[in-house]
Amino acid sequence: MFTVQNEINLEWKEECLFLGVFDKPIKLTGTAKDADQKLEGQLTELAKEGEISAKKKAITKIHTLGRLGIKRLIFVGLGKEKELTFETLREAFGKAFKSLKNAKFTSLSVALDTFTAENVDAYDAAHALSEAFALATYEFAGYKQKSNETEKKIEQINVYTEAETGEISACLTVGHVFGRATNSARDLVNTPGNLLTATDLAEYAVQLADRYSFEAEILEKEDMLKLGMGAMLAVNQGSTEAPKMIVLKYQGREEWKNVIGLVGKGITFDTGGYSLKTKTGIVGMKTDMAGAAAVLGAMEIIGELRPEQNVVAVIPSTDNMISGNAFKPDDVITAMSGKTIEVLNTDAEGRLVLADAVTYAQHHGADYLVDVATLTGGVITALGNDMTGAMSNNEEWFEHVLEASFEAGEPIWRLPITEKDKERVRGSKIADLNNSPGSAGHAIMGGAFIGEFAENTPWVHLDIAGTGATSSSSDLGTAGATGVMTRTLALLVERFEGQNSE
Repeated sequence: MFTVQNEINLEWKEECLFLGVFDKPIKLTGTAKDADQKLEGQLTELAKEGEISAKKKAITKIHTLGRLGIKRLIFVGLGKEKELTFETLREAFGKAFKSLKNAKFTSLSVALDTFTAENVDAYDAAHALSEAFALATYEFAGYKQKSNETEKKIEQINVYTEAETGEISACLTVGHVFGRATNSARDLVNTPGNLLTATDLAEYAVQLADRYSFEAEILEKEDMLKLGMGAMLAVNQGSTEAPKMIVLKYQGREEWKNVIGLVGKGITFDTGGYSLKTKTGIVGMKTDMAGAAAVLGAMEIIGELRPEQNVVAVIPSTDNMISGNAFKPDDVITAMSGKTIEVLNTDAEGRLVLADAVTYAQHHGADYLVDVATLTGGVITALGNDMTGAMSNNEEWFEHVLEASFEAGEPIWRLPITEKDKERVRGSKIADLNNSPGSAGHAIMGGAFIGEFAENTPWVHLDIAGTGATSSSSDLGTAGATGVMTRTLALLVERFEGQNSE
């Protein structure tokens, strides 16, 4: 896919060459300057006349008309040099790749050093390039009948840089791994519920375990009964599909300690149960397992890069259906932890399955917890569709997650959990907890409920109800599943040191 060389020859026969260009004033440097000289200053003239734009993420295509071996120069606007960031560069690369969607190229070249600045070196640029390529060119295959015409795709990217080629190649590999795994998560979320049941999700996880030598455990309904997973089983009561508690373990250190637990909500379709969703609200509920997809995507990255960390991934998976056997409002159920729960809303099922999953992650030795879930519509009301809601019981652990989300370009915003919030969750007159104290602070109530099961274990809750899918395309993706938090979780594992030195 990627080749790296130190020198570029503009007379080589290539389809196109990406060149970065900075604004105010536009300066053609490096390879762009060499191309300008061979074209007798015409690029400088075009820049002066505004035909080549250096504004942030502006894309300008110049055909060389046979005067160079490279047929087309594609200038990628980067804005002001001092303001260039990794995230801006990744988005600019994404837009550039998207501009070639119908070009029918099978290869392209990149003058990498023209995309560097004081805050972004060649190694950062390489990672941004390969990650953006995977993310921006993603399309869900879907189920439409296909034509016989073979679609041409970019299969080769030639990268030219003065930096050390081995390190650049490594950065390109890592970036592409991050992008591909995010796309794996997107595929899972985009798959319809009739084609992705809990059993299918478990089979996917086992295949992942086989590929990367993870330890895998799949709990069946009988196992959950023995373990007393009453919250998980209650949600599954109305379904004809068997529930699965999916566990993957990766041991990156000699001793099984300082274990990071990644817990992902895996509701493959959510009707709301007897607290039935509206006819419009129920559409799109195949995406209610986006948390599980993010965890599986992160495990793919972990499997590829083999960080020196210990990780246990736990995914509670079922659908939430209606039948004569389905659980009902006013039911009282007992979670694996022994806590009793009064069910006031069967559409608040995600926090129920996560309760048993969090307890089971602790059972497997998780010392730190992150749960990811499309949990509440309330988080969309609070934060919109671009910001993931976060809650935590531990400042230091939250800072680690926050830093990882910033690096991944997947922003989170923390919401509070106060003692009064906890009192509302504990407000049942007949049980230890209730699963839905009311609409006020809805997102916070969901997080506070899960926090009752995390107890004293450092824990962060990530509510991706608004960010797990999108109705519009972006520079780095299409409408549909985003794969959000895949990269954040992987970076958290990769960067976290914890107490591993002890």
